[in-house]
Amino acid sequence: MQRLHQSPTDPAFVQDPYATYDRARAMGPLVWWEEYGMPAAFGLDFVQALLKDRRFGRAPVSPPPVRPHLEAFDAVEAHSMLDLEPPVHTRLRGLVLRAFTSRRVAALAPEIEALAHELIDAFPAHGPVDLIPAFATRLPVIIIARLLGVPEDRADDLLAWSNAMVAMYQARRDRAVEDAANAAAAAFTAFLRDHIEARRARPADDLLTHLIAAEEDGARLSTDEMIGTCILLLNAGHEATVHTIGNGVKAALESGTASAFADPDCDNAVEEVLRFDPPLHIFTRIASEPVTIADHDFVRGDEVALVLGAANRDPAGWERPGIFDPTRAPRLSTSFGGGIHFCLGAPLARLELKIALHALFTRLPDLRLAGTPRYANLYHFHGLERLDVTWGARTGR
Repeated sequence: MQRLHQSPTDPAFVQDPYATYDRARAMGPLVWWEEYGMPAAFGLDFVQALLKDRRFGRAPVSPPPVRPHLEAFDAVEAHSMLDLEPPVHTRLRGLVLRAFTSRRVAALAPEIEALAHELIDAFPAHGPVDLIPAFATRLPVIIIARLLGVPEDRADDLLAWSNAMVAMYQARRDRAVEDAANAAAAAFTAFLRDHIEARRARPADDLLTHLIAAEEDGARLSTDEMIGTCILLLNAGHEATVHTIGNGVKAALESGTASAFADPDCDNAVEEVLRFDPPLHIFTRIASEPVTIADHDFVRGDEVALVLGAANRDPAGWERPGIFDPTRAPRLSTSFGGGIHFCLGAPLARLELKIALHALFTRLPDLRLAGTPRYANLYHFHGLERLDVTWGARTGR
């Protein structure tokens, strides 16, 4: 197995990881990534196969270490579907799907569209504006707050808690990040515990009420499981959608293909946004048994990094993969993962992206960059620290 030396916090890599991905993909199906201390897969076929390989999962094979300074954070993670395996994962996901139905997601479309236009209406007459805080950040957090039944006036708290907790999965993580994440987890948990109790007493037509009511074979979600699920839905859904909106606008403006979003049914263009510059670049898996893959012997508990961002640029899957082409025939990318951990919020993310990008490019037909976009030091997420844009005219709704 060849070895890759690449710091994930190197400024050049943060701005453009794809050249490194191309180099690593040519080194073989598995490459030892020194800085992560584990093998990594960069090719599309291999990443997709490992996503679905049940010999690899998400749950640690031995009890995790006790970390007193991360007690609140670890308590949330212990009930997160992201890190659970069957049969617990199967029961929990099934119960959540009873509440988080496709019909309920589809019914959010008018609200998402109205909110997108409200945010655009609040822009200054001709810019400039940083699209990340003014639009990309606000839309998904407000929608998830409405979906859960959480008061919208707590959106800033939700954002602060989410950003602090998600930083635990970034290469820049240090003790200060860990302390902030634990404090955020404690505050988020206390807030949700109170809100769940209020919903038990006064049900409403929101996801939290439906999670309380969800039942299968006599089993219901515990309060801790509901807390873990709500935090996962907000953290994963919000973080990914913010980055994808920003990355998609950047790609469309730099390639001159904004007209692809003129059609409200711009599904192909949305899939290309997800493929071309996805919000999450690495997802790890843990071997649950001894297994040999590509001449590498995994023992139980060994990890492997699946580099989703590299798989999405594999020439074996797409012609000219480094070109943003929203007219290309769609092919499912790895951006939402795969197998039993395929992203639960994928339908909502696709809906938000379609409506948000269509609204932006139709309301602001001459939208253009007002500066050079720069990516933030968030790896293994990939998103912009700011996206300054301007325009000459704004059309009516």
